[in-house]
Amino acid sequence: MVTVVFGAGGNVGRNVAAGLSSAGEKVRLTSRKPLPTGFPPGAEVVTADLESPETLPAVLDGAQRVFLYAKPEGIDGFVTAAESAGVQHVVLLSSGSVLHPDAAHNPIARSHIAVESALENSGLAWTFIRPGMFATNTLWWWRDSIRDESTVRVPYPDAQTAPIHEKDLAALAVTAFTRPGHRGRAYPVWGPESLSIRQQVRHIGAAVGREITLEPISVEQARVELGKTMPPIGIDAILAAWQAGTIAPPQVSTVVADVTGRPAHTFAQWAEDHANDFR
Repeated sequence: MVTVVFGAGGNVGRNVAAGLSSAGEKVRLTSRKPLPTGFPPGAEVVTADLESPETLPAVLDGAQRVFLYAKPEGIDGFVTAAESAGVQHVVLLSSGSVLHPDAAHNPIARSHIAVESALENSGLAWTFIRPGMFATNTLWWWRDSIRDESTVRVPYPDAQTAPIHEKDLAALAVTAFTRPGHRGRAYPVWGPESLSIRQQVRHIGAAVGREITLEPISVEQARVELGKTMPPIGIDAILAAWQAGTIAPPQVSTVVADVTGRPAHTFAQWAEDHANDFR
């Protein structure tokens, strides 16, 4: 049985491919750009673009399952190609933002809702994974300042968040593909623990073996800093999440343990896994 993994060069897609290969499954990896090294031996690697529907029939030919990220601009072409190819099951990496009360007014939520709706209205079986904050976002925000200055600058140092390890999101996808009972299910998933930014920075410092200074800055300064690595839509989302984390602790979840049968990774474990990124 062939599983096509879109975005196989990404943090989650790479781990989905590795998890499926470790389980003895045949994978076909796709990317719009030449793929980095380090993928499972024997994996089939192809070039494809969800926004270029003409690339999809060949990629999906003979495939029964697909791991997909949310790309509303290409979803109609994907559904058509997947149905024609006889794909049986799609696992979508969606977003927890679709569950927010203001989802209809949230650009990130709207784009994910569009993809979910297209799959729900198709003839394809689906599973939705709806994560909250990715731990890997930390690399966007703080990697350069930690590398260069051993400093993190944030407007809300005591804000609480519940970051999710990308390996846990991949494990959910692999489980949904390889075990029964997950079709037609949507899994909201947050990290297993609520931590302040201050605590997260301490964990990164412990992982890299040096002290990291935490420097409070204004929201306006934070916009400038985040703008160096993030688009405006992402800046608004993270600042809102941090601000909310100063008012009440975020949700945490046991979904990873409940679905996969093993505990979710802590942020300290994520920091250890990514220590070299901060060195």
